[in-house]
Amino acid sequence: MNLKHLKKVLFFLTILSFPELGVAQDIFFTKTGSVTFFSSAPLEDIEAKTQKAVSFLNLKTGEVQFKIPMTSFQFKKSLMQEHFNENYVESDEFPYATLKGKIINISTFVHVQNKSQLFDFEGKITIHGVTKKLKTTCSLIPHNENIIGKSKFQIRVADHDIKIPKLVFQNIAEVVDVTVDVEYLRYQK
Repeated sequence: MNLKHLKKVLFFLTILSFPELGVAQDIFFTKTGSVTFFSSAPLEDIEAKTQKAVSFLNLKTGEVQFKIPMTSFQFKKSLMQEHFNENYVESDEFPYATLKGKIINISTFVHVQNKSQLFDFEGKITIHGVTKKLKTTCSLIPHNENIIGKSKFQIRVADHDIKIPKLVFQNIAEVVDVTVDVEYLRYQK
């Protein structure tokens, strides 16, 4: 099996892992979604970013799903990345963060080129094997045939049973800022 065929099979299997979305003309997706988190603490600021978030958006129902490989987050310092994966989020045991939810007022969306539209979002986010409710806002921006999605929210580290040793509590914030920036492409069969 060649690499191109393998990628198509893996992408199809990813779609099957999100069965609630179905396959329709109103489905948009990305395999290169950007998610950044920022921790500001007294001794150190920590930032990590991935551009490997897989996400689907059903523009008709407002359903949104994300699946993010935890090992894909890149840090400025390799030691931070190692500690993040091994000691805090335990990526071997909990390889993905997921988000499933719904844009509440999606029926008000209008396809006006480059016009940012603000929506309420409610869902559940799972990190480190712990699922919590999430309420936030997001913006959708029609851009050519694509949809740009943006959101910012905060996550309390302790809510996801991530333990911060007392030795480094001044290096890692209790609340982390998360920024999501994705460009959704229309899904084609």
